[in-house]
Amino acid sequence: MGILLVYRPPHDPAVSLSELADVVSSAALVSQQLIVLGDFNIHAETTLTGAAQDFMVAMTTMGLSQVISGPTHQAGHTLDLVFIVDGGTVRVEEQNILPLSWSDHHLICLSIAVPSNLRRGGGPIKMVHPRRLMDPDGLLWSLGDLPVLETGDPVDVLVDRYNSELSRALDMIAPERPLSLRRVVSTPWFTEELAVMKRRRRGVECIWRKSRDVSNQARAKAAIKAYSVALRAARKVFTTARIASAANRPSELFRVVGELLRPPEAQGLPDDLATGCSDFAHHFAGKVAQIRLELDSSLIVVSAEVTEVPVCSILWDSFRLVLPDDVEGILGSVRATTCALDPCPSWLVKLAKDGLLDWFVTIINASLVQGSVPSYFKQAVVKPLLKKPSLDPSVCNNYRPISNLPFLGKVLERVVATQLQEFLDDTDFLDRSQSGFRPGYSTETALVALVDDLRRELDRGIVTLLVLLDISAAFDTIDHGILLGRLSGMGLGGTVRQWLRSFLEGRSQMVKLGDTCSDPWPLTCGVPQGSILSPMLFNIYMKPLGEVIRSFGGCCHLYADDTQIHYSFPSNSKEAPQILNQCLAAVADWMRRNKLRINPDKTEALLVSRLSDRGIGWQPVLDGVAFPLKSQVRSLGVLLDSALTLEAQVSAVAGRAFAQLKLVRQLRPYLVKSDLTTVVHALVTSRLDYCNALYVGLPLKTARKLQLVQRSAARLITGASYRERSTPLFKELH
Repeated sequence: MGILLVYRPPHDPAVSLSELADVVSSAALVSQQLIVLGDFNIHAETTLTGAAQDFMVAMTTMGLSQVISGPTHQAGHTLDLVFIVDGGTVRVEEQNILPLSWSDHHLICLSIAVPSNLRRGGGPIKMVHPRRLMDPDGLLWSLGDLPVLETGDPVDVLVDRYNSELSRALDMIAPERPLSLRRVVSTPWFTEELAVMKRRRRGVECIWRKSRDVSNQARAKAAIKAYSVALRAARKVFTTARIASAANRPSELFRVVGELLRPPEAQGLPDDLATGCSDFAHHFAGKVAQIRLELDSSLIVVSAEVTEVPVCSILWDSFRLVLPDDVEGILGSVRATTCALDPCPSWLVKLAKDGLLDWFVTIINASLVQGSVPSYFKQAVVKPLLKKPSLDPSVCNNYRPISNLPFLGKVLERVVATQLQEFLDDTDFLDRSQSGFRPGYSTETALVALVDDLRRELDRGIVTLLVLLDISAAFDTIDHGILLGRLSGMGLGGTVRQWLRSFLEGRSQMVKLGDTCSDPWPLTCGVPQGSILSPMLFNIYMKPLGEVIRSFGGCCHLYADDTQIHYSFPSNSKEAPQILNQCLAAVADWMRRNKLRINPDKTEALLVSRLSDRGIGWQPVLDGVAFPLKSQVRSLGVLLDSALTLEAQVSAVAGRAFAQLKLVRQLRPYLVKSDLTTVVHALVTSRLDYCNALYVGLPLKTARKLQLVQRSAARLITGASYRERSTPLFKELH
């Protein structure tokens, strides 16, 4: 915990407050739990303007909250302030403000609670394959001469043989052994040499404490210093190697730095794991079943547009078979995520790929030729993940099901996804408003297109109503029959359609907590959320929605299940409310007929207009529910307000980026400048860069929040003092 004591003279607030913000930003990077207190000579009890307001905004950006309430000066002003880290472990429990006879400032008494570091207890015993015994050469040696696999054999037989052989080889090189799951702080850089130095240091220290001899004291100090230097050097070498291993891979770099800064906490599990698994399984399955039941009961007649398959000539009826080079390239790009159903860790499979390529090619080509997905690839292991740390962990509804699929199944999906994407590009099938999971499209292109449309209408003096639809469990309720009809309607046939039908049908999943699993349950609808193909299939499923919206004169942007409708009209239009409500009713009806449920309670609307046009006097209606207009909404991670000022967005981005910068500061002693620059760019600059095309033309007052983070990041990388000008630092880094 760090404490920064401040006194700011009352004159020249514009300069002194700006300099003070730079001083605090430097201190906030050094101390994760910082307390800033003192006489700021700011009348905090009033509505602040100018430099004082900018300073308070800067403190908020750095994650610091002001906790003093009430006058601290005999004139009735609040001049003495205390800032603590918002949401940190240090908190103020009590505060008393007492007048003093010998000073015009009052005495501020604070009771500050700091949690103690409690030692963590032990854990259960788990059977594991020791990772240190696993090596690719040993795995291939244990496999020996692999049996020849033929493409003509049933693909399920080929996969069973692959699983059994890999399981046998893994048991040979790394037999299972018990492991105590004690939650201790991991120090992988602590080598045997350091352990010897630590024991020697303790021995010399004990000799000195007994003898109190000056020469022994000198030897003890030298041993302590040598051990500290060696420990820091070992950690620096380890950390540098971890960072270097993730170079040019942003997602891997995020994961590595996250592990270094925040060691993973073990999730609290129910006392009765079997009951917990069963409860989660019933909840996840029951939620989807309830949605489908409500949709079926609300729909009397299904229109022909949904049930009939449009007549279309077959444009694609067979897959292109893969070669070893194709599979090798895919193995290099697929992330090594291991599923509990995998016979061998995926990272080990990737390292041993040279000896396994022939098997992979045979299994994949057999699946493509036979138009069949192995049943083993259609099983998913679900891990419940708490949506937010603040939610009650005892309520199943507060968890999100995260599915994990077998590794080789993902490789097969990537092969099919590549060829399906080529077909979609060649036929230009998808709607122009669909931006999700397509080459050349991203959340940034979707947001730039949306905000550009809104600003154009705003410049014309036109009012635009933006509606963000929330679809409940969208991926889980997709109807297989409707999706297969759309696939046929776009020209798929033969083994291609047969393979996709096999991919959808016969799926199952089970919940896993610790080493305990629930009974698997069948999935009769939906597409797996952990799948590579699912987003593409969802885009195909949602394609007709754009035509429905445009038929009412509206515009839309679709990014997976994020559906945004915007309708522009003159502020004095009498027909606009009726047309928009008809459009929303048609969208809701289309959703019901396609087995998707809109949640009106979570659907949001934003009126983008000039200040004088915001009182339109009506609310949009969806399924009989009128939802109020919001002052700001979040679209694909960006906060949009009624005037498109983006002030809330910039404040949120700057705050999150500065919080990351404070975490990165902990790694600075262990990283060389080039590695530190890489980490700052990955964790801090990337947050400022996300959708930065939207920030063009923002006023300086808003942009200053981003500049504060940029200056702090430059000083962290270069080691410069807060007194140095930032412009030369930026030139040095670029």
